[in-house]
Amino acid sequence: MPKEPVRDANLAEARAWLAGHGLADAEPTPLLATRLAARRRKRVAAAALLAVFICAVALVYVTTLPLDPAVDGLGPDRRRALLVVTAMVIGLVLAQSLLDRWVRRVDQRAGATLPRRAAHPLRPGWRAVLGVPYAAFTAGTFAGAAALAIAALTVQDASARYSAVVLLLGLCGAAASTLAQLHHVLTHPVVADDEVSLNADVIMRTDDAREVAVPTMVWTLPVVSVFTAPLGNWHLAWMVFIAASAVALVLVNTWTTRRGRAARHERPVT
Repeated sequence: MPKEPVRDANLAEARAWLAGHGLADAEPTPLLATRLAARRRKRVAAAALLAVFICAVALVYVTTLPLDPAVDGLGPDRRRALLVVTAMVIGLVLAQSLLDRWVRRVDQRAGATLPRRAAHPLRPGWRAVLGVPYAAFTAGTFAGAAALAIAALTVQDASARYSAVVLLLGLCGAAASTLAQLHHVLTHPVVADDEVSLNADVIMRTDDAREVAVPTMVWTLPVVSVFTAPLGNWHLAWMVFIAASAVALVLVNTWTTRRGRAARHERPVT
């Protein structure tokens, strides 16, 4: 048992989580409730962190827009702004890493109270945890966003190029944060003491990885810089890209969910 008492609300959350993942017959344990509560708090903190980052990038971008539309070019103010955005990207990655380390410490404290530890014969790899469809979707989304941003660097309009540079810096931060979080999920130690908690650990790891794969920042960053740029075709391309990637995510999620349900139904009862 964890050293601190587990709230009834956390146990109810664990019970609902088990039912939602086809483990309704399993009893919610303090271990599972503690781990789920930590992940819920992390999601809230990560969402707040992302919102602060987007607002900060937007503020830096807006303050460097020229008052006179005829003024063009990458002046000293914009160069300093790019350095500020780079620093914010580094801060975002570091803050996200601290959140992941906090979740790891919570799991370690919870696992230290177990009388014995269970483990997988082989550590689940990225194919089993994230899955090829989600990995392909995430890689394709980042590649498409980067291609659109790089294409804007070839135009003559300096404001559009500046918007593209800001976007590329944000995309680099998003990619680094995504890779760091996926590495954390894949290398996170197993916290389980029986077959049920071992299955729950795999499902929780899969949920964490697929949540990381959702390109929220990729969809949000264009609102900061792209839609203030003067290129109409660029706007249209971004809107089509965001809509197409959102539809692709729904299709991937639907396909993997149906496949997972079918696999659970086909699993022999022991």
